[in-house]
Amino acid sequence: WIICCVRSVLLDSELNADALNYWLQEALEVHDGASKGKYTIGLGQDCMAFCSEVEDVISMSLTVVKSLLEKYHIDPKLIGRLEVGSETVIDKSKSIKTWLMQIFEESGNTDIEGVDSSNACYGGTAALLNCVNWVESRCWDGRYGLVVCTDSAVYAEGPARPTGGAAAIAMLIGPNAPISFESKYRASHMAHVYDFYKPDLASEYPVVDGKLSQTCYLMALDSCYRQYCAKYEKLVGEQFSISDADYCVFHSPYNKLVQKSFARLYFNDFMRNCSSVDNDAKEKLQPFANLTSEESYQSRDLEKGSQQLAKHLYDIKVQPSTLLPKQIGNMYTASLYAALASVIYNKHASLTGQRIVMFSYGSGLTSTMFSFKLNEGQHPFNLANIASVLDVTAKLESRHVINFLRFHTKL
Repeated sequence: WIICCVRSVLLDSELNADALNYWLQEALEVHDGASKGKYTIGLGQDCMAFCSEVEDVISMSLTVVKSLLEKYHIDPKLIGRLEVGSETVIDKSKSIKTWLMQIFEESGNTDIEGVDSSNACYGGTAALLNCVNWVESRCWDGRYGLVVCTDSAVYAEGPARPTGGAAAIAMLIGPNAPISFESKYRASHMAHVYDFYKPDLASEYPVVDGKLSQTCYLMALDSCYRQYCAKYEKLVGEQFSISDADYCVFHSPYNKLVQKSFARLYFNDFMRNCSSVDNDAKEKLQPFANLTSEESYQSRDLEKGSQQLAKHLYDIKVQPSTLLPKQIGNMYTASLYAALASVIYNKHASLTGQRIVMFSYGSGLTSTMFSFKLNEGQHPFNLANIASVLDVTAKLESRHVINFLRFHTKL
C-alpha cells in the first residue's frame, strides 16, 4: 500500500499474511485449561499466526519486497534507500537489509542506503521515519525509499503465549501518494524502563512484566497525545480532540489493550476540556478527575467506565483497524502498519480527506504519535487499487489451521 508523507511522499505497501500457518485462540484456551473467552474476549484475539520450519523473518521479508515491486511494476533500480524494522534476531551482526539486497543486486543496484532499526516493536516506525526524513531532505536523489517491518513474536508456554504472532509488511516511500504525513504534529516519548526485554541472546523468549508494560504503554500514550495536541493547537489555533481524528490506529500486542488505549484518549480529552465529551460522560468521569496519573493507570473502575463511554466512538474510529491484528496476532514492528492496512482495506472508498492518527510503541521504551491525511491518489497508487492489491480477505482465507499441539512442538 502507499502512504504519502509531507511534501507528498508516497508510501505503498504489501502485506504478507504469511506465516500461512495459524491456530485458533479458543483451542489454546482449552489446552491451557483457561476459562472460555479468556483469550478471545479477555485479550480480544481470534487467531495467531506462526512461522513454519521453512519460514522466518528473512523469507517473509523477501516475499513482501518481491511482491510489492512486481505488483506495482517498480524497477528495483528505482529504490535508493531500504530500511528494515525488526526485533527478531537472526544474526547479531548481519542485518536483514543485507539479505534483501539479493533482489536488487540482480538488477545491478547496489547503491541503496539504510540498514536495520531495532527497539522492540518500535523499529518499524524508526525505519519509516528514516525513509521519510531522507525523502524530505536535500540528500534525496529522486528514487523511492522502501521500508520493511518483519517479526516473529513467540513466548514461553504460559499466559503470554497467546500474545504472539508473525508477519511482514513492505512500504514504498515516494512523491504523489494518497496518504500524506503530517510531520509538524509528530510527538515522541522516550524513557529507560525494563518492561519487556530479551537478555538471553540464545532464546527468542522475552522477559515480560505485563502489568508494568501496560502502564508504560498508557503513560507513553498520554505523553505523546498531550504533545501532539499542543503542537496541533499551536499551529492550527484550535483545540484538538479525538473528534478531529477520523480513525485512530494503535500498536496492537492484543486487542484489549487497543480498547483501553482509545478509552484513555477519551479520558484525556475529558481532563483537558470537559466540554469535549457529552454530559453523561462528564458526570461519570468526574469522580476520577482528581486521581494522580499513577492512580488513574491502576483504577479498574476508570478503565471499565471510560471504555463503556468511548465504545460508540471506538466502533467507528478504531474497529476498522483491528481486522489483521485480531487474525494474525502480535506482529511486533509490523503490528501498527497491519492495523493501518486494515483501515485502508475496509474503508478505502470513504477515506478521501480524512485523518488517521497513529500511535507506535516499543518497550524499553520508545513511542511516537503521528498522523496522515488521505486523498484518492492516481492509479496505480490510489486507495482503491491499494486495497485491491492488499487483498486481505483472500490472504487470510488461504492460510492453514494448524493444531496447537504442533505449534507447541515446534517451539
